[in-house]
Amino acid sequence: MTSEADEVLHRYARRQQTHSAGLYSMLNPDVWLSVQERQRALIRLLARHAPASLEQLRVLEIGCGGGANLLELIRLGFDPANLSGNELLPERAAAARNNLPRSCTVLEGDASALQIAADTFDIVYQSTVFTSLLDTSFRRRLAQLMWSWLKPGGAVLWYDFVFDNPANRDVRGVPLGEVRALFPAADIVAKRVTLAPPISRRVSRIHPYAYHLFNAIPWLRTHVLCWIQKGTHEHERA
Repeated sequence: MTSEADEVLHRYARRQQTHSAGLYSMLNPDVWLSVQERQRALIRLLARHAPASLEQLRVLEIGCGGGANLLELIRLGFDPANLSGNELLPERAAAARNNLPRSCTVLEGDASALQIAADTFDIVYQSTVFTSLLDTSFRRRLAQLMWSWLKPGGAVLWYDFVFDNPANRDVRGVPLGEVRALFPAADIVAKRVTLAPPISRRVSRIHPYAYHLFNAIPWLRTHVLCWIQKGTHEHERA
């Protein structure tokens, strides 16, 4: 019987065969417009909710890919020595080691098998990872681990889409209600972001400003950016 981590490896391999290499290139207007929108929302979240100055915060990203999100955090003022990335795919883990400063830590392998002490990180970050996990029990187990790795007062930083994609059987949306169920003890601040990619690709070809016009309609946004905060007295409640 294969594990969910093994299934994810198969899904990513299948996806690489079917997706165009340039689909997510930053040279595409729809890509850089959505990235800039998410970055602005992230900056506002951190400005309002970060538990300390950015350079003091310890961060673990689950599914860090080639390290792009961690590089974003470094540009915002996080200390590379306080940043760790976990990546399941060996080739992506190798890319992260190559792209990130040497003071960053890259942990390769199944996130649910990581040996991390409780209360280690101020932020545990996941970006479009949970929608690639189709096993509900595995989602719950990983969420519980992420929560345990947080210091009291820390937060899970979450970016993922909420709807199923009928054109992609290898992903499953995570509605905000499920996010709340995964982290029942959390205080959650959530914002809908990211114009639906099929619409974004079409309208951005007409003019980049069209992205903003369509994105002003909330129900056309497909993702949520969440700050999922752990109470400062979490252990006392337990």
